Amino acid sequence: MSYFETRGLAVGYNGQVLIHDIDISIEKGKILTLIGPNGAGKSTILKSITRHLQKIGGEVSIGGRDVYRWAAREMARQVAVVLTDRIRPELMTCGEVVAAGRYPYTNALGRLTAADREIVRQSLERVHALELEDRDFSTLSDGQRQRVMLARALCQEPEVIVLDEPTAYLDIRHKIELLDILREMAREKGITVVMSLHEIDLATKISDYLICVKGDAIDRFGPPEEIFAPETIDRLYGIRHGSYNLLFGSVELTRPAGPPEVFVTAGAGYGIPCYRALQKHQIPFATGILFENDVDCQVAGELSEHVVLTPAFEPIGADACRAAEDLLVRTKAVIDAGTPAGALNRPNRDLLDFARARGISVYPGWKEYLRTLS
Repeated sequence: MSYFETRGLAVGYNGQVLIHDIDISIEKGKILTLIGPNGAGKSTILKSITRHLQKIGGEVSIGGRDVYRWAAREMARQVAVVLTDRIRPELMTCGEVVAAGRYPYTNALGRLTAADREIVRQSLERVHALELEDRDFSTLSDGQRQRVMLARALCQEPEVIVLDEPTAYLDIRHKIELLDILREMAREKGITVVMSLHEIDLATKISDYLICVKGDAIDRFGPPEEIFAPETIDRLYGIRHGSYNLLFGSVELTRPAGPPEVFVTAGAGYGIPCYRALQKHQIPFATGILFENDVDCQVAGELSEHVVLTPAFEPIGADACRAAEDLLVRTKAVIDAGTPAGALNRPNRDLLDFARARGISVYPGWKEYLRTLS
């Protein structure tokens, strides 16, 4: 059953529509992530959802109720917000910043009860920031501030939490910890999470639904497994040089141009460091013979136009051997990436003998090869 919805939502500035017809419908306790290029309007959508920016048209509802009809106190109890806007509280400790999340529940004097203070402590502890409780907020690093602001949001005990690039400024460890916290909140406490992320690989791992934001309308909306395809990412971000690998969640830079200068015998992941080293030095290469299910295929195809493939789980056939030999004799050298030889990939060992017999140098790794070029 739908819990968080937008219907015909139009957002923008000064009455000018930036994005229109935003239709979202997700269940309670799910995680929705907005992805797209800088300046696409992700923050504008989030600010319109949270009423930090006046919507231009349409509806935003939570639990079947229009949030634009709520009193400010009700909004603060139901929706917690962590935006990228820098707050600069004067002479406030981190504990006091987090405690501000309890004010929608306090009396007219804003006094915190013992129960409120315990929630503040638990919120800081949950984001691994309890040691910062008595620190001046203005002295914190960007990553520490991000964790404290998340603690303030948790302190509100909301039904929905909205975050704009929550992993910005965080190192790898704290990115993982923060996303684990959000996933736990969603699954165990039924809190609905709506956020934007730049890290596509993280978005696929944590999200139940994705929105692709580009142009003046939503490009795509749905579960990650329905949204993600190589052409989707290329179109969404306008990638013309280089590529994004969906399986690895990695960016590959522009492949070297020109005929192959070196042939790489690889497989089982041994070729990937070699391919990337050659790309870094802009040395075009050929590679093979790779089984179609080999992990090296994922990067080889992105960085080279000359990849010899063979069906998985079958011995390497004569056609693949001939294709590899034809490429090899057109190069100046061969790099043995170090893949162990077995019954199925024995022809790759034979390629090394083939090269030596024709006076083509064989190097036991990419480092050895690159040393000859320096």
